[in-house]
Amino acid sequence: MGDTAEVSIEGEVVRTRLWRDGVVALDDFPLADLSEHRLDPTALLWVDLCRPGAAMMERLSEELGLNAHEREDAIAPGERPRATRRGGQMFVTVYDTDFSRPDADELEAMDSRLRRSRVSIFVLPDGIVTIRPDDGVDMQAVIERWEQEGDLLRFGSAALLHGLLDVIVDGHQAVADRFDDRVEDLEDMLFAQNSDTRKVQELNYRVRKELVEFRRVVTPMREVLTAIMRYRIESGRLPELDASYEDLNDHVVHVGESTESLREIIASIFETNLALQDARLNTVMKKLTGWAAIIAVPTAITGWYGQNVPYPGSDQVWGLIMSAATIFVLAVGLFVLFRRKDWI
Repeated sequence: MGDTAEVSIEGEVVRTRLWRDGVVALDDFPLADLSEHRLDPTALLWVDLCRPGAAMMERLSEELGLNAHEREDAIAPGERPRATRRGGQMFVTVYDTDFSRPDADELEAMDSRLRRSRVSIFVLPDGIVTIRPDDGVDMQAVIERWEQEGDLLRFGSAALLHGLLDVIVDGHQAVADRFDDRVEDLEDMLFAQNSDTRKVQELNYRVRKELVEFRRVVTPMREVLTAIMRYRIESGRLPELDASYEDLNDHVVHVGESTESLREIIASIFETNLALQDARLNTVMKKLTGWAAIIAVPTAITGWYGQNVPYPGSDQVWGLIMSAATIFVLAVGLFVLFRRKDWI
């Protein structure tokens, strides 16, 4: 099937789709027909709401019997990833991520470039409802995944949920790979011959900030998937989807482990950068000390001979030559000694 069209209702964007035996039967049917379609035991439904208002959510809740608290959580800002079950329904909140913030050009040098887009999902026995506060989640990619997994859609709403989560987790993996590339760039900058310490510090701070935001999204995904798999078991799961969910769980674990590894590497880079700064400071101090010692030799000799007392060669040319030769020999000797010790 082609792209699912979008229907705007009072500024909100609504999409609907109905499958029978894994095949698309209807696209963009009116929400008023939702109750009628739910009477069909062979129908698998999807309703997508983008930027819904309170009135739309209340209307949908009446149609589907959604929990009032979860209905509010679906549109409330700042919700963390989670999965909860009440009765025969499950409520899931997850975040899609990438580095394509629309306001990236307006950000300061150390501001986070990571974009997080939330999608809340009501999992019903005969379909799912997705709620999005913005259009950041690429639902077209989700639709294409469902079309690729058409055979699995015969197994109900769990298959729809799997396809959606699979796209979300793939996005997490792509972001983790981007973080890995950025960490490698940091390491190259850190050990470059003419390393810009300030630039390394700024980039390190920004990557750490972005990684903290990313970790808040990725770490709870293990709990989310565990709750979903428990829900499947308790509600009489279909074994045909076990392999798909196990593969999804492996991806979630891999992303989580990658994030923890990146966190440790970033911390190590931060500590290494401080250690290198101390080492560079020590090198500078050694060089300054070496040159100060060399300069002290002629200062001491000329200062001594500048006293108002007779000295060997006073008022004689050979005395001047002797003092100059002494300065030269001692200064060169100290220079050679410090060079061998790598102080200068």
